[in-house]
Amino acid sequence: MTANQKGPLAGLRILEIYGIGPVPFCGMLLADLGADVVLVDRAESNPENLDLGKHTVVNRGKRSIALDLKNPQDVETLLGLVEHCDALMEGMRPGVMERLGLGPDVCLARNPRLVYGRMTGWGQSGPLAHAAGHDINYLALSGALWYSGQPGEAPMTPPSLLGDVGGGSMYLAIGLLAAVMSARATGLGQVVDAAIVDGSANMMNLLMGLKSAGQFSNERGQSILDGPHWYRTYRCADGHFITVGALEPKFHRLLIDKLGLAGDPDYAKPHDSARWPQLHEKFRALFASRTRDEWCALLEGSDACFAPVLDPDEAARHPHMAAREVYGTIDGVLQANPAPRFSRTPGQAGSVPRRGEHQQAVLADWAKAR
Repeated sequence: MTANQKGPLAGLRILEIYGIGPVPFCGMLLADLGADVVLVDRAESNPENLDLGKHTVVNRGKRSIALDLKNPQDVETLLGLVEHCDALMEGMRPGVMERLGLGPDVCLARNPRLVYGRMTGWGQSGPLAHAAGHDINYLALSGALWYSGQPGEAPMTPPSLLGDVGGGSMYLAIGLLAAVMSARATGLGQVVDAAIVDGSANMMNLLMGLKSAGQFSNERGQSILDGPHWYRTYRCADGHFITVGALEPKFHRLLIDKLGLAGDPDYAKPHDSARWPQLHEKFRALFASRTRDEWCALLEGSDACFAPVLDPDEAARHPHMAAREVYGTIDGVLQANPAPRFSRTPGQAGSVPRRGEHQQAVLADWAKAR
């Protein structure tokens, strides 16, 4: 039995070859939504990879089998499962799966309807395809890291969110689902080449459009989303932080009014970029004069486009987040609940499996005629 047979992806069978980073996260997304995701774990633990047990949230809701993919018998076992699944996803360097005898040609010969998802940083082709790298490197090369930071400071990005998850897992997930739809219509599977450099570059298209229209600059701190006083993060008197994002004029006017600055001539022309540094300093001093809670009491819930900066534990307790049950606790581990939400077939977060826990069950029920 799968952990979740009621989500919108119920009935979808997916093999996930053990890896780190974006592939496991993609598998979690699909398992949350009802897919039967079978994690092909290593037969033995690898000391180079940290085993977090129940804290490995990205493995929740999956079933686990343990195979030695250097053992021909186990390779044949995996190929037997390939015959009965909709998709396989792997995150090895290009060529590794082929050397194991599990490349796309071999798998598609066993199951012509198979969708074969490949997740890498640089992609399956190109001069850097075989080089090592991580999230921050892929973002740097794709251009997505450029705007992350203030003028004169080194660019920074939230660890693994923009690259591994945004440019990687999300694009692999939509690629797999799109290819499965095509396979069900045509009877033919295909290979999905999901690369973080591709996905993170693709996410830049909103900014690329603004840049082409003259609304975004190649210089950090000179554009409407990274330069103005009204689109920033500010430190409060208690050391906590808040955000304002009053992008549209009507929201800016409301923010200025609530801050008691409606009559201040300095804020009469908020889009004058020459004045942004001065106005930013005035905002910085103002927000430093009260605590985060005081600013929440004044601004939260209004159209001033405001939110406090919360750590995950605080976020889980926030009234809005709590009302929507954005976070939950499974086996004692705080984690975000499945997203997005479905009115008829809601997703469901399952437990993290032990390595090889479902070996016999998977081999038995996947062998049944579909």
